[in-house]
Amino acid sequence: MPAEIVKTDGSIEMFDGSKLMDSLMRAGAREPVAERIRRTIEASISPMAESNEIYKRAFQMLRHDSRPSAARYSLRRALFEFGPSGHPFEDFVAELFRAEGWTVADRQTIQGKCVSHEVDIYATRGGECLAGELKYHNNPGYKTDVKVALYVKARLDDIWAAASDTKKEARVDHGFLITNTKFTRDAIQFATCSGINLLGWSYPHEGNLYDRIVAAGLYPITALTLIKKAEKRLLIDRNIVTCAQIRQNRDALRELGIPPERIGAILAEAGTLCGS
Repeated sequence: MPAEIVKTDGSIEMFDGSKLMDSLMRAGAREPVAERIRRTIEASISPMAESNEIYKRAFQMLRHDSRPSAARYSLRRALFEFGPSGHPFEDFVAELFRAEGWTVADRQTIQGKCVSHEVDIYATRGGECLAGELKYHNNPGYKTDVKVALYVKARLDDIWAAASDTKKEARVDHGFLITNTKFTRDAIQFATCSGINLLGWSYPHEGNLYDRIVAAGLYPITALTLIKKAEKRLLIDRNIVTCAQIRQNRDALRELGIPPERIGAILAEAGTLCGS
């Protein structure tokens, strides 16, 4: 009989084994492996189990079969390991846009009609310019709400008003609100109506943050399963936030005192995860 589970935002829903299996296979798990994990969890799940505990059990079983698949499966939680500061997430998103062919300037200051605005990410590509406001949350259950969308729209309006007053071409063609979690329904409705682009963990339905990370093959170092948490933190403090960066800078691993055999294994996992 299906059991009720408690999600990270505190809401309660019926456990759906097909969703678990879909997420495992989307991460690269073979169908027989995903099916075995689903059946194992369905057979032992207790009423009102927390979704985080279900995730941990599935992750451990998947890691035993395939570490790269486990790393992809843990991607959302890997982004939470960037905290508590939002700066590493900003650096990661900047690298993601660079991987997509954008020229990125971090934390650029743009003069508006009334005040100047520091934007978290400013990117150009093929004559297009975008400015992004990033909102990083440590709580998986937190959703970026309409108040944040209103704030971003006000800043963009001030930037566009300055361009209009001086009869210059706007320095920002597209305004983005980007988060590592989800958006409330009102935030989505307002952004859609007012012309703000939203990018979150599962929004939009296609081309969301997860989709773009996987398409670019650019993964956070926190997704690697062979690096200890303390080591990840030291690397982040050195502004190393992606698997690609660690592959280009193996000296950083040596400087942490990691033995050669572990370095080789870490680089191999990073290479497999990045698809090369």
